[in-house]
Amino acid sequence: MYQILKQIVKTGIHSDAPPLPDEALRVVAQRLEKAMLAKLGRALVIRQIDAGSCNGCELEINALSNPYYNIEALGIKFAASPKHADMLLVTGPVSKNMEMAVKRAYDCTPAPKLVVAVGDCGCHGGIFGESYASCGRVANIIPVDVAVPGCPPTPQALLTGILTAISGK
Repeated sequence: MYQILKQIVKTGIHSDAPPLPDEALRVVAQRLEKAMLAKLGRALVIRQIDAGSCNGCELEINALSNPYYNIEALGIKFAASPKHADMLLVTGPVSKNMEMAVKRAYDCTPAPKLVVAVGDCGCHGGIFGESYASCGRVANIIPVDVAVPGCPPTPQALLTGILTAISGK
């Protein structure tokens, strides 16, 4: 124990430098905020649905809430109910067990509603495809406005997909 404490005192505290600001991310964030206010006139509320994914996409979606991306500052919030949501963010291939839940969430979301399919699995079924246990891509179950490919997609790609859905381009 003494040797470890001696080594700590001798070495001191070393940490990595904070990341430099990303100019591309700042531009996407500004465009997203303008498009959101133009289309909705208020904050965007997202309901995230895991339709059967491996949770890789959910980790990247959670990264959007960290201090680096900070989507709360842009006025984007996550809701626990599709009744309060403007957008559904669906990850994974839709499993047979989740098919009805995804349809109900879509039906409960008030118009105008947007749907973003996230990840390779949500976009085209990924490695799972269509089988006895999987309905495949999200578009097989509900209409999709934007697909964000990647396994998993980066948080910046997710922000770009949300921006594309809101701006309608």
